[in-house]
Amino acid sequence: MTDSSSALVQERAAVADVCRRLGAAGLLIGTAGNVSVRVGDRVAVTATGAVLAQLTAGQVTVVDLDGKVVAGTLQPTSELDLHLGVYRRYGAGAVVHTHAPMATALSCVLDELPCIHYQLLALGGTVRVAPYATFGTPELAESVLAALDGRSAALLANHGSVTVGPTLDKAVENALLLEWACGVYQRAAALGTPRVLDERQQLAVIEAAIARNYGTTHTLQEGKP
Repeated sequence: MTDSSSALVQERAAVADVCRRLGAAGLLIGTAGNVSVRVGDRVAVTATGAVLAQLTAGQVTVVDLDGKVVAGTLQPTSELDLHLGVYRRYGAGAVVHTHAPMATALSCVLDELPCIHYQLLALGGTVRVAPYATFGTPELAESVLAALDGRSAALLANHGSVTVGPTLDKAVENALLLEWACGVYQRAAALGTPRVLDERQQLAVIEAAIARNYGTTHTLQEGKP
């Protein structure tokens, strides 16, 4: 077995593991949603019709960047064009598409999810809502690709959400962050009109995060608290 084929075995197992985790977290329901990861010119992607919370590595299909099946016995997800489009246009490492409850609910009423909390800046700020199109169509894939420009997340009108990342773990982290942010917005909107961070406030957060190396642990320096 070559290094490349060995990596694909590992990534198929990783995709299955991620689906089970997201299912346990309530972000993937039944057969709705799909996950993929890219390894060079190959993509390990969930099979259509598989129960994602119980997914096995054997239910993850491997395709090339043209969509041709190169490993596995099951037909890949109906959203394959969307996944491949993300890889071709943005060079991402992984894609997570869910019908998570909060994200899906907001996709039915908002034109965009505004930047109401600074952690949304990790997704690029305001999250766009791609116009509605039938699942599995080129029209849906293209509208989502446009919504992802400069972003790591997008909502799909009356459908769900898509997050991307350089790694599978990061794409999953982004999916969890997006669902959290959607929940915060829903709760805030129930109380009143949510305040939105303006450009100056967002820039200040970015500058502070860079200066503090925000999001990483730091070793205490001797003699300092």
